[in-house]
This record gives sequence, structure tokens and C-alpha cells, in this order.
Amino acid sequence: MFRRRRGTLLLAAAAAAAAGTVAAASPSGEGRGAAPSVLHAVARSSRAVYTIGFVVMDYKYSLRGLAHGSADYRDKLSEVHLRSAKKILKLCEANRGFYVKAGQFVSSIRQVPKEYSSTLSRLQDQATPCNFQDIKIVIEQKLGKDLHSIFLEFDEHPIAAASIAQVQYPGLERRMKIDIMTMSFLSKSVSWIFPDYRFEKLLTEFERTMSMELDFTQEAKNSERTANCFRKNTVVKVPRVFWELTSKEVLTMEFCSGYKVDNLDSLRKADISPTKVAKALIELFGEMIFVHGFVHGDPHPGNILVSPQGQGKFSLVLLDHGIYKELDQKFRLDYCQLWKALILLDSQKIMELGEQFGVGKYARYFPVIFTGRTIESKSILGTQMSIEEKMRLKQDLNSLGMDDISSFMESLPPDFLTILRTDGLLRSILGNLGAPRHVRLLTYAKCALYGLEEQPKLQSELAGFLMQINDLRHKIMSRFRRILQNTS
Repeated sequence: MFRRRRGTLLLAAAAAAAAGTVAAASPSGEGRGAAPSVLHAVARSSRAVYTIGFVVMDYKYSLRGLAHGSADYRDKLSEVHLRSAKKILKLCEANRGFYVKAGQFVSSIRQVPKEYSSTLSRLQDQATPCNFQDIKIVIEQKLGKDLHSIFLEFDEHPIAAASIAQVQYPGLERRMKIDIMTMSFLSKSVSWIFPDYRFEKLLTEFERTMSMELDFTQEAKNSERTANCFRKNTVVKVPRVFWELTSKEVLTMEFCSGYKVDNLDSLRKADISPTKVAKALIELFGEMIFVHGFVHGDPHPGNILVSPQGQGKFSLVLLDHGIYKELDQKFRLDYCQLWKALILLDSQKIMELGEQFGVGKYARYFPVIFTGRTIESKSILGTQMSIEEKMRLKQDLNSLGMDDISSFMESLPPDFLTILRTDGLLRSILGNLGAPRHVRLLTYAKCALYGLEEQPKLQSELAGFLMQINDLRHKIMSRFRRILQNTS
């Protein structure tokens, strides 16, 4: 009786909160559209509460009575992980929108159980396209002209829809607030039932990244800054922004053709080496992270194209610049030092840097996370661990509880969470391309050492200065267009 009543109260709270958010966010003039919005929000929030409720109960009762760390406990835990991941996958597919993005976000973090990352990775290429008429209305309202007077050709069917949008459809920001509120409510409820499960920082980081994706002018600025950072790199291509056709809700960029970066069949048909693509990709992101400190936060395969240039040559086209992280300068330098210590197997320096990053004793796992070696390892960089090392590591990891994982994730600075997510996505792509492990390790080592020098700082500062000049130019052009419109 109590369990049923508590479940009903949780559902009512989420539904009422969703309805209240919609009512507060809806202008008085949207009366006709408000009721469907409220019902839709209640349905989505109710579905989320029911799903998470079942997941929580599954963990609570399936693991009851089993000794923590025992073989039976580990086997049962893996079963529950997989069942729960499948339930959450269905939730994301049913609720769509920001739930799909949340699933993508979780699947890209290598530190979550493999049952979740592998199951939710199916969401990486999913997002339901919006109704074309809604898109048409937004474009014409924001750009002030009829669609066909702006574009010579406009395909009503999107090439891809893995992002939230390149045109912000009506009600998107309001829906984000409702969905984030529901996720926050559920996160706190789970933490209340299971105190060892704490994911507030992950949710905060997810909310930050989603807010960034909803400002297309900022995305356009990010793309231009990246283009400036790599202006001397002939392999990297960033689509040009058409500022006169861009606003906060509409983004218009140059069309660039190419194959998804991990499309092996297309690469081979174009006589392009997958290993060379992998090397160019990790060099691009190594420079982003260690040198410029301005990092693309969503490098899944759909956001990176390989454009053939003939005779086995290619360029990497970098798309979707909505999610970026500008690393704190001290963090960037400390992260460079961490990789230097990882390469040199300097365990004392690794632990010292762990204190600076705020993770304390968990810094001993940095070598495992980043290089696949234990902190006591003497093996050559890029080689497999010995059998003895693997056995010791397995025993060590089996002694960790969910409270340890939560403590580690919650203690990481926000910059580190971005690095982990980006690195996780890149490692997945490199694996699909069949690149040897040492390609990433040696490239990161080289970039880390280079990032500790003075010259790259000047280059990054120059890129920032050029961006300021560009911003000024865009403001002048916008003001000039407004003057012309007012006088016509």
C-alpha cells in the first residue's frame, strides 16, 4: 500500500510540476496551444517517472540479500544494468527530443557501466525531424522574408537530424526547461532512495550543453573561432557561416559533402586510408584540447565528415559547433602535465595532479582511464597489460562500490567531464576505424608537450582576437542591414 501510494505521489508531483512550468512559460496569448502543451508535458514526465521508478525498484529488489562484490552480485548487477538500460532506451525513443540527447550524453561517457553505454549508443544518430511547416514559419519570421525569396532551393527533408535543430522549432526552449526539471526531480529522488547514486553534476553539465545548442549565433561564433584556430591546417574544413541569414533561432551555413567519418565502405571505395583518417582526427582534437583549450564537445560520427579530395587525399569537415568548452587556462596546463606524467609513468606527479583536480585517491585510476595501464605498470605505452596486472586491477575494481564511482564523477571539475565525454566519443570512432591504440596515445603525448610551450598560447590568443574583429564586423553589417530595411 505504501509503495503504491509513494509511486502515485511521485507521479503527481512530476506531472504537476510539468504543468506548472508550461503554464508559467506560456504567454497569455497562447491559450489555444497551452492545453495540448500541458498534456504533452504531463505525458512525457509521467512516462519518465514510471520508467525510472521501475528501474529503481529493479535494482533495490534484484540485488537484495546478495553479498556486495560476490560473483552472484556482479552477475545479477550486470543483468539489472542491461534491463534498466533497455527500459531507458525505450523512454528516450518515446519521449524523443532532449531525452534522446540525454541518452546520447550518457552513452558517450566511458565511465558508466558498459551495458548502458552500448545500449544507449543506438541513440547517437536519432532525432525526429520537426514538421516542415513549423520550420518554414520560424525561418520566415526570423529572417523577415518569404522562404523561396531567400533560397534558390530548399529541401523539405533533412539530410540528418541528430542535432536538436539548425532551425529552432516553436516551443523548444520551453520543452527543455520542462524536461530538465523532470530529470532533476528524478535524479534527486534516486539519490534519496540510493544515497550512493549522485549525478547532479552530470545533469548540470547536460543542461549547460543543451542551453548552448539553443543559441545559433553562439554556434556560428564557435565555428568561426575554430576555423581561425585551424586556418593553417589544410586537412580541416569548417563550413562558412552566412551571417545575413543567421539569427538566434536560424543557422545558415555552407553545404559540405562527405562521408561519415567511420563509414569504412565509403572510405575504401574512395581509396582513403581509415588509419590516416584516424590520425588526422586525433591530431585535430589533440590540438583543440591541449593547445587551444577550445574543445568541440560532441564529436560523434555524424558531426565529422570525410570529404574526398582525389588520389587518396581528404579533408575532415567539422559540423555542429553548438557544444563547445573553453578550458580554464590552469586546467589546460595541468591536463598537459597529467599526460606528460602518464607517458613518463610518474605516479607521484599523477597523484599530485589528482589533488589539484579534486579527485584525491581516485587519481590512481587516471592511467587506466586514459592509457589502459595501472599506476604501478612498467609496460611500454600502447601495449596490453600483463596477466598479473589485469588480475590485480580486477580485484581492485571489484572492491569499488557505486559510492566510489559517484564520488569520482561528482568531484571532477566541469572541464574534466567535457574531456572524458569527448575522449570517449573519439576512442569509439578510432576503434571503428581500426586504428592502433598507440596512434591516440602518441598524438596526445605530442600535443600535451607542445601545449606546455609558450607559442601555442599566442596562437590561441590571436584566434580569439580575430574572433573579436569578426564579431565587430558582423555587428556593423547587422546595423547596416537594419538601416537599409528601415529606409526601404
